[in-house]
Amino acid sequence: MKINASKLGFCIALIIFQTAFCNVRLPVLVSDGMVLQRDTNIKVWGWAEANEKVTVNFNGKTYNTAAGADGKWAVTLSKLKAGGPYNMEIDGTNHITLKNILIGDVWVCSGQSNMELPMARVKDKYPDVIANSDNSNIRQFIVPKIYDFKIPHEDLESGKWESANPESVLQFTAVGYFFAKELYEKYHIPIGLINASLGGSPAQAWMSEGALKAFPEYLQTADKYKDSNYINQIKEKDKAVSDAWYGELNKIDKGMAKWFDPDFDSSGWATMNVPGYWADYELGKVNGAVWFRKEIDVPASMVGKPARLELGRIVDADTVYVNGKFAGTTSYQYPPRKYDIPADRLKTGKNIIVVRVINNSGRGGFVTDKPYELTVAGQTIDLKGQWQYKLGATMDPLPGPTFVQWQPLGLYNGMIAPLLNYKIKGVIWYQGESNAGKPQEYQKLFTALITDWREKWSQGDFPFLYVQLANFMEAKNEPSESGWAELRQQQLKTLAVPNTGMAVISDIGEWNDIHPLNKEDVGKRLALAAEKIAYGEKEVVYSGPIYKSMKIEGNKIILIFTNIGGGLVAKGGELKYFAIAGADKKFVWAKAEISGDKVMVWNENIENPVAVRYAWADNPEGANLYNKESLPASSFRTDE
Repeated sequence: MKINASKLGFCIALIIFQTAFCNVRLPVLVSDGMVLQRDTNIKVWGWAEANEKVTVNFNGKTYNTAAGADGKWAVTLSKLKAGGPYNMEIDGTNHITLKNILIGDVWVCSGQSNMELPMARVKDKYPDVIANSDNSNIRQFIVPKIYDFKIPHEDLESGKWESANPESVLQFTAVGYFFAKELYEKYHIPIGLINASLGGSPAQAWMSEGALKAFPEYLQTADKYKDSNYINQIKEKDKAVSDAWYGELNKIDKGMAKWFDPDFDSSGWATMNVPGYWADYELGKVNGAVWFRKEIDVPASMVGKPARLELGRIVDADTVYVNGKFAGTTSYQYPPRKYDIPADRLKTGKNIIVVRVINNSGRGGFVTDKPYELTVAGQTIDLKGQWQYKLGATMDPLPGPTFVQWQPLGLYNGMIAPLLNYKIKGVIWYQGESNAGKPQEYQKLFTALITDWREKWSQGDFPFLYVQLANFMEAKNEPSESGWAELRQQQLKTLAVPNTGMAVISDIGEWNDIHPLNKEDVGKRLALAAEKIAYGEKEVVYSGPIYKSMKIEGNKIILIFTNIGGGLVAKGGELKYFAIAGADKKFVWAKAEISGDKVMVWNENIENPVAVRYAWADNPEGANLYNKESLPASSFRTDE
């Protein structure tokens, strides 16, 4: 029998199409290595041909269902105790086996860069933690960074569950890992982390369209971004502006030809202290490219071995050369500059380090109070001090991009909506820096977000634990207004939402870094909140002192607190960073004293005080009210 080749091809294609169409398909999140939430009914869902029968076998039980007319199916697994690993068998037209499944507690880790920041960024601070991280009972799923302004996504594009080990843990959210580590060590229950975070994102980007209706300005913005042409125009414009700026810079930068050459004659260059900013020197406030050179003397004992070059942080971008050869580059200001130098690069005696710094706006230079050094096998050369410098090119400031991914609604649709069928224990949240420009609205915004997520997950008031902003920026000598302090106040007020907890970290930030490296204590303080709120540990003191109320007695204001634990203490001496005001609302520094479970505040020059503020600053350096459990008090104001 002769078969027509074209008909045969069509039949084969039809069979392949029908088979693919009929196959049972699972969401990306429901996959090998997943952690399922214990002690609750679990939904397992997916897609198949309309009316196709689907069977799920798990932990000795069989669950039968059929896909609806829309091709969607779901079964509900009965409550499961912690344990594993287990396999799951799913049968329809095809057969699927999911392996290595654990039953434990699942936490969504969300927010902006301080939640996103991976263990790789803090590996030098926690080498022993990373080396001993092998634990198959702590797992992470990284949600792809996708935004959409049109529709909530039903599934993720990609992703997989990873168990913690010295290699994989480098990609774990650092805050989330320390949180999970602390909980596992206490309860010995598997912990699954769903990492849905994105650097720079404001709260409104994580809210659904329904929740944004209470915020017309943000809803109108989201509506604009539903137009793909509008988005493409913005992206094209931003790219054109950036390409033109950097193209012109590279074209006119006099240093591009040979200034990185170690033999180049730089005898006429000016000098300045590094770290520092060239705006404070003769060069003044210019943007563009500035080249830096330093000659160092390297002993023979440091030659022939791999080296580490640390250049703190640089505003904004840098390209580094050692002895005329490229050593590394960083395109924006926030990451620490740590460059590995190969063993054949250094030589005995004179060596030349050259850094091209690109500054596109503001003050360019080298951030102070950071490490600047060259290290080889335990030997270190300090690189601070005099460097030569010369302007390569001057440019007008580069306009900031639009950051489409941060606009209202987009991240909810792309990164949160696909998770909503997956049962969770709760959420840990580290965000707020990007809302500090409009802090007064944050309580309303954040409360709406929490309510929104709880409604969408349909799990009641699950625990929602969050991090208050850290101390950041230069300390002030006098009481002043502060956007960061106001946002902390809004976060404090959000504790009125049931089943929430806040980790105060105003004592472990870094004045010169919006991404402080101490993520261990952040995770531990969140874990304390979880022990209290999510795990019902009634005796746990999870928070430092929280302002409750005040009363005026003569020229003193008496402050009353909750969460005093074993008692109030002044860490390191007398209480600091209390300010007081009379009817004129002009705040001045005050004296403060602990009296039992209260704090008395006064200033001899104010006879009739009306209000007190504590730790009210971007960086309340020296604020020292704690409880005996060594947990810091939240900043607060009594003058709402």
